[in-house]
Amino acid sequence: MNNAVVIGAGLGGIASALRLRAKGYNVVIIDQRERLGGRAQQFIKEGFVFDAGPTVVTAPFLLEELFSLFDKQMSDYINLVPVEPWYRFVYPDGTHFDYGGTIEDTLERIGEIEPDDQAGYLALLAQSEAIFDVGFTQLADKPFHKLSTMLAQVPALIRLKCYRTVWQMVGAYLKSDKLKQAFSIQPLLVGGNPFATTSIYSLIHYLERKWGVHFAMGGTGALVDGLEKLMKEQGIEIMLNTEVTNLTIEANQVTVVHTNAGNLACDKVISNIDPKYLYRNLIPRKQQKMSAKIKTKHSSVSMGLFVLHFGTTKQYPDVVHHTIWLGKRYESLLSDIFDKKILADDFSLYIHRPTATDPSMAPQGCDSFYVLAPVPNNLSGIDWSVQEKDYGDRIIAALEQTIMPDLSAHIVHRFAKTPKDFERDFSSVEGSGFSIAPSFQQSAWFRFHNRAEGPDNLFLCGAGTHPGAGIPGVLCSAKVVDRLIKPVVI
Repeated sequence: MNNAVVIGAGLGGIASALRLRAKGYNVVIIDQRERLGGRAQQFIKEGFVFDAGPTVVTAPFLLEELFSLFDKQMSDYINLVPVEPWYRFVYPDGTHFDYGGTIEDTLERIGEIEPDDQAGYLALLAQSEAIFDVGFTQLADKPFHKLSTMLAQVPALIRLKCYRTVWQMVGAYLKSDKLKQAFSIQPLLVGGNPFATTSIYSLIHYLERKWGVHFAMGGTGALVDGLEKLMKEQGIEIMLNTEVTNLTIEANQVTVVHTNAGNLACDKVISNIDPKYLYRNLIPRKQQKMSAKIKTKHSSVSMGLFVLHFGTTKQYPDVVHHTIWLGKRYESLLSDIFDKKILADDFSLYIHRPTATDPSMAPQGCDSFYVLAPVPNNLSGIDWSVQEKDYGDRIIAALEQTIMPDLSAHIVHRFAKTPKDFERDFSSVEGSGFSIAPSFQQSAWFRFHNRAEGPDNLFLCGAGTHPGAGIPGVLCSAKVVDRLIKPVVI
């Protein structure tokens, strides 16, 4: 039959569906939402367009590969444009640091804060590149379901001092606390605490430097729409508003995927859902390897996300496309979020203003905003039905007092998504924003394997598997699955 079923239509699932179709499989992709994209949803309210998921596009070649599988040009489907600066870091004292552009631009900006850190930055960049050459170029699309694969990398990881945390690595090269914050923030983009995440993830810094930061005109929803068009052209069947209820497993093979819309016979199954949800709810324990049982029980999930969406009836041209608004605390705030799991009175924020690049994402003279605050996941016991409005009010007040004057008087179409929404809408265990946390003991072989630790014809992609979260991570996870599945032989 050569039938492949992809469960979950996030970017990792979409990429897997396309890669299997290119191998000759008949592919059906299923999702419980009414729209493709997984967390890359989009909301439209009276001309305001709000992206709901990933907003930073790096390593665009990973998207281009999906179109080239079918001799297509991505530019005919998606209009990716570079964003500069990549990020603006706004500090509590009112100063800011623009990061992006050429190395010379970056060094000039660094010199304005701490001239002695210019040489340190070049050394930090060289270290990030060395880690990138191993962690991304050599390993990001390689399977890690064999312990021997992991053990073979140990000498390189030790040589690169990947036992250090990202914060420790950055601190070895930079003096300025402001710059140390700016260059250690990357793990938060994939769900990790810079004070606990292995410095392997500092490769993100060089990845941004190598390919830049991009935005899909029309928002992340337009990126998903372009991929949907390609899937339909290639004959991939798409089933939305469809929930997987059960799997029939016989002789260690998934033979039928049961859904609320009917049953699908299959030869291969690719799961793009949270691995902990998969093993808890769809695969009987007797059909799981011990490693899957241990990871399902003991692996820790990332922090949660509070995402505040709103439009404004005036424009804020001084707010760049990607702004990191930093609170007065850094390490202790992250400890409250990741370790103590308490909702602190203060916060740090990521502000996405897509209208800085694409004015069509709001009515003329208006702006569209997405403001993200890292918060504890649902293990905290926070009652978001009580906290949501007050927390959002405090965020708006803080922005109004600093970089967005008169904000409260110009807000329209305000709404928020909390960890409770993530758990309900995306089957995200404990409402985590990025599935399994990216600690050293949950990376590579220690992470959920791309070849299932269960039925032989089940494969995993997405944020909770190797190599991890973020658009490059989930697209690379689909490449790992691609390596593991043989093409159809006619």
